[in-house]
Parts: sequence; C-alpha cells; structure tokens
Amino acid sequence: MESKRQQKFAGVIQEDLAAIFQREGMNYLPNTMVTITKVRVTPDLAIARVFLSFFNTANNAQALQTVKLHASEIRYKLGSRIKDQVRVIPQLEFFIDDTSEYVDRMDKIFDKIHREEKQPDTE
Repeated sequence: MESKRQQKFAGVIQEDLAAIFQREGMNYLPNTMVTITKVRVTPDLAIARVFLSFFNTANNAQALQTVKLHASEIRYKLGSRIKDQVRVIPQLEFFIDDTSEYVDRMDKIFDKIHREEKQPDTE
C-alpha cells in the first residue's frame, strides 16, 4: 500500500515525464507515441518504476531498450523540472505496461465463450 506522499510524488513524476516524452520523445523514438501509464515510487522516494505503453511501434521490447539507453538523459531532464520540489531525483526504472494486451486477450476469450454458448446443441 502506497502512502499519500508516494502517490503524490508518483503523480508529479508521471506528469513531468509525460511532458518530456511529448516534447522530446521523437528524439528517442521517431514516429512512436509513448504513454506513461503508471508510476510507482519506493517508500524512500529513491526509485521510480515507470510503466510505459508504446503506440505505432513494431517492437515494444526494442522501444523499451531505447528508452533505457536514454534513462540518464531523461532523469536529468526530469531533475531540471522537479528540482525545487524534491531533495533527491529518483532513479528511473522503465517497464512495459502490457495491460492493453491483456485486455485484448481477455476480450477474445470472452467472445469465444459467448459464441460457443449461442451455438445450438447438435445432440
């Protein structure tokens, strides 16, 4: 369970990272839209786990690797934005958010079940 402080700090990081990716994301990933879906912060506020969703990319894993390569630059830009609000700029860890893929998979399963229920018994 996250404290109010962690949630508030995660929200600040999410907003500022979204602005960074919106303005300068094309430098890292051309023709790809990056969405920060969730940010989780450790209790000591030293590490921020950032969950990303990529749109218009063929390979999510490669896009994540590209973001990880630029993590120090992204952290520096984040630091320049939030330096007056925090003592220590957190380390950034990036992960792929696969929630949309999970939802798509579950929708297909439910559709299949629904179609099977509508078929009349052939016995």
